[in-house]
Amino acid sequence: MSNDKRTRNDEEKQEQTNESGRPKVKFEVYGEEMMEKTVKQSGNSGRIYLPPDWVGHRVKIIKVD
Repeated sequence: MSNDKRTRNDEEKQEQTNESGRPKVKFEVYGEEMMEKTVKQSGNSGRIYLPPDWVGHRVKIIKVD
């Protein structure tokens, strides 16, 4: 096995765990649009602003880090 292959495997394993050491999971989602946002503090919870034309539509939120 080459060093390059071991390095890639080590990086993949590191990417597959989060800060608490729990394994990450892969989601496959079909949709119409996607955007990446950062959750902002809002009182005792978090908030994400989305475009007004998304109002009334179903969305799925995935925490990526």
